[in-house]
Amino acid sequence: MTVLILTGEEDVTADMVVVHLNASSVPVVRLDPADLTAGAALSGEYVHGSFHGHLSCAGRLVGLSGLRSVWVRRPGVPAARAPQPSAWLTEEAAQALYGMLRGSGARWMNHPDAARRARVKPWQLRLAQRCGLPVPATLITTFPQAARDFAARFPDLVVKPVSGAHPQEPPRAVPTSRVAPDADFAAVAYGPTLLQRRVAKRADIRLTAVGETLLAARKATPADADPDEVDVRFASARTPWRPVEVPARTAAAVRRYLQEAELAYGAFDFAEDADGVWWFLECNQSGQFGFVEVETGQPIARAIAEWLARPGTSVAES
Repeated sequence: MTVLILTGEEDVTADMVVVHLNASSVPVVRLDPADLTAGAALSGEYVHGSFHGHLSCAGRLVGLSGLRSVWVRRPGVPAARAPQPSAWLTEEAAQALYGMLRGSGARWMNHPDAARRARVKPWQLRLAQRCGLPVPATLITTFPQAARDFAARFPDLVVKPVSGAHPQEPPRAVPTSRVAPDADFAAVAYGPTLLQRRVAKRADIRLTAVGETLLAARKATPADADPDEVDVRFASARTPWRPVEVPARTAAAVRRYLQEAELAYGAFDFAEDADGVWWFLECNQSGQFGFVEVETGQPIARAIAEWLARPGTSVAES
């Protein structure tokens, strides 16, 4: 039985997992959907009540019935490298590829339907609340007066995008920024704006969940850190990531979150306050983990490889 990894050719994070799969003699096929019709091919036959599908890439032919799992890592836009790419061809290729894979019986990390829903920030926030994860006071609005009222209640705010990275090529990360005390919020009327109470953090937490395995890392905030540097991705402080134990209540809430979201993998970001409370910020259903493994030595890649290599057909089983 074969593991299929959907990702780009240059993906060092995927390489880390492939090393473990190869060491366990688990067959692996790596496909970038962008290569469809330009180096990769597919075929599926629905006859007499049965389905037989095949993928061809990198000189290998794999039957879809022989897939044990599919890791949707960082796939390219289907057929993006075709000789004559178009929106129509992309939609055709996407439906053909993912439609056939949905019928293969393979386990998913993560299923495309679950992943699409899980990346929606307002949905994340409400799910986190329901699962018992502390969420900083948050407002998403296009009403300037609502924003002003919220700022009066919570004077120390940050602003962040609702949807994530800016849709340019390549995507550009939009940092979380502190809101100026004299902001009048008039521009809120021109687009949904996410305002959130700033957590005076003593550390950032990255919790990587692989099925039932939870591996957390902590990056301490220096005492002299600039309070305007609220986004750990852009902070100038060079404190290292260190392994940290996951509090029992947080672990239970995260596992409930994964179950309800139908996710086998999630990269959770928290802000730890002075009282040790882990405040939920977001969960990236395909977040990077390589930098954490390199700094902490936590076996994240091995945990993913073991999950992918196990038999079974459950979407997000442990």
